[in-house]
Amino acid sequence: MGTVELKHIIAEHLTHIEDKSFLQDLKNLLESKVASETYTLDDFEKERIQMAREQVKKGETISNEKIHHQVQKWFDTK
Repeated sequence: MGTVELKHIIAEHLTHIEDKSFLQDLKNLLESKVASETYTLDDFEKERIQMAREQVKKGETISNEKIHHQVQKWFDTK
């Protein structure tokens, strides 16, 4: 199946989708794929990244294994 045929099939399917949330997510995905500009972080994002780097330097981290255990424990109580 070629690119043109795939595009046609996708366009046809899109005409039948009414889920606004799904369509918005798809729009965001498509825009990220065709975006030619470099994403620029705003001041808030830069600040959060800097805070995260400082936490890592101080050892203020939690392993994936520990988080997984905590989440599983929480699920078990529900």
